[in-house]
Amino acid sequence: MPISFPKSFLWGTATSSHQIEGDNTKNDWWDAEQKGALPYKSGKACDSYNRYEEDFDLAKAIHGNAHRFSIEWSRVEPQEGEFSEEAIEHYRKVLQVLRTRGLEPFVTLHHFTNPLWFANKGGWRNKKAPEYFERYVERIAESMGDLVTYWVTINEPIIVISQGYLKGVWPPFRKRNIFGWFLALDNMSAAHKRAYLLLRKLNPHTQVGSSQAVNRYEPAHAGLLGMFESLVISPAKLFKDRWFLRKIGKDQDFIGIQYYSRYKVSFSRGFFHDEREERSDMGWEIYPEGIYHVVRDIYKKYKKPIFITENGISDADDDQRPEFIKNHLKWLRKAIEEGADVRGYFYWSLLDNFEWAEGFTQRFGLVEVNFETLERTMRPSGKLYGEICKTNGLAPR
Repeated sequence: MPISFPKSFLWGTATSSHQIEGDNTKNDWWDAEQKGALPYKSGKACDSYNRYEEDFDLAKAIHGNAHRFSIEWSRVEPQEGEFSEEAIEHYRKVLQVLRTRGLEPFVTLHHFTNPLWFANKGGWRNKKAPEYFERYVERIAESMGDLVTYWVTINEPIIVISQGYLKGVWPPFRKRNIFGWFLALDNMSAAHKRAYLLLRKLNPHTQVGSSQAVNRYEPAHAGLLGMFESLVISPAKLFKDRWFLRKIGKDQDFIGIQYYSRYKVSFSRGFFHDEREERSDMGWEIYPEGIYHVVRDIYKKYKKPIFITENGISDADDDQRPEFIKNHLKWLRKAIEEGADVRGYFYWSLLDNFEWAEGFTQRFGLVEVNFETLERTMRPSGKLYGEICKTNGLAPR
């Protein structure tokens, strides 16, 4: 039997500014790239700041009805309190081009990068960080809020803060700084709340949420040892995935879930991907059933509409991606059948792009990008996903 999704379901793709635009010279990531603190330089990336219409033609060719992208804060406010009308007009045009192609915009206001002036003031550790973020959000909302229904305030807050303050591998490169981790996340959650209240005040019909990276965790062993390992899972979920959700509470109209993989939990090995299972080019275990469990778990706890704002695979040969998409959607449909209010799915990513510390070595795109010529080529998986979007479901085998 075919597998269909709700009639109002949103199908889309996702991107982020620094990963595709190129030449984002005013943010902390670019600065770290130039100083050699990161292994790769983003450079022109996909040059999507100039080629966005071509990219949206590809998104439309996939038959999606929505697209998620981010606004680069450092372009809009390159100096503290000084806003670029040119950049604001650019992003307004981006929104207009999306709408003329029948694509509902999902606008992410912060996707990992910070303006350099903000980073130099301490970034998210600065007690005035929520105020700075609110000022930026207000300018964006007043300038283009008439074109936006769905706002994503902050993308994967725990990931970016943990990479920056615990592992120390992303800006600001502070290792094992537990105090900085708590302080930055507290300020981020306060920034989200201020943005939420502001956006809802300016437009009561707008929908505001955030996007959270949520993994599936399971004990590595059966029996008594597995029971003890299970005791670790609840606090792991909280501190690795859900601290931010708990902090923002009811100040969200929807929850964006970004699901990629499963971790086994072991006292001897910590958190790891099962070597016996199929893996992506990133080395992440491919575990489609996990999307069912995390969606059910989060919907049961929060009772908020859910959008899958990211789900994807690094697969340069495109031989795993078709089954990856189909199998994840089958498990997602099962969660919907059992009562979870899931309203959309955004594949990550529309394009091969700059994958942060992995540079251009990982290929997540439905569209292949030649980073020398910047030529775009639709992959077979892109055509498959296009058929799913067009028919609002999966055809029988």
